[in-house]
Amino acid sequence: MKLLLVSVLLCAVMVLTPAAFLTDKVGSSGAGDLIPTGISYQVRMLSRCPRGWTRFRRRCFVYIPRAMSWAHAERNCLSMGAHLASVHRSSEYRLIQKLTRPHGFRTTWIGGTNASGKHVWLWSDGSRFHYTHWCPGEPNNGLGNQHCLQINYSGSKCWDDVQCDSHRPSICARKISRHRG
Repeated sequence: MKLLLVSVLLCAVMVLTPAAFLTDKVGSSGAGDLIPTGISYQVRMLSRCPRGWTRFRRRCFVYIPRAMSWAHAERNCLSMGAHLASVHRSSEYRLIQKLTRPHGFRTTWIGGTNASGKHVWLWSDGSRFHYTHWCPGEPNNGLGNQHCLQINYSGSKCWDDVQCDSHRPSICARKISRHRG
């Protein structure tokens, strides 16, 4: 059921977002310029990380400095064969923090959303949502429309739910295959 819900959510993202972007030399220039590109929504697994991405265990992560809505950020990640990052352990969260450090720990999108219901949080990649780092009192669904997850909120750099149409930089993640290819 959760996989179906995530699939429906991703289809809605693709339909409602007019354009996607692909990073050009991500991480090499530091500027993170984005250029329009064709889109392939099939997530292909790699045997190693693309240039400019950071490997951690069986995944590659990249910081996207361009501020965009959560849906645009997810679509941008999809255009690179990735999703907004899911976080499954504190060591992954520390890595993501390292990626945001050079950018002043700006509030940043990762792949959490509760668009399916008030208290049900899901990752856009379909993985289990079990590790959390919520700020005290969060998620609170302030004003009844905070359905997307931002990190680096407040001095504690914890998680916060916020309106999905807010513009933030983002972290994308993609899987690495177990086989050499």
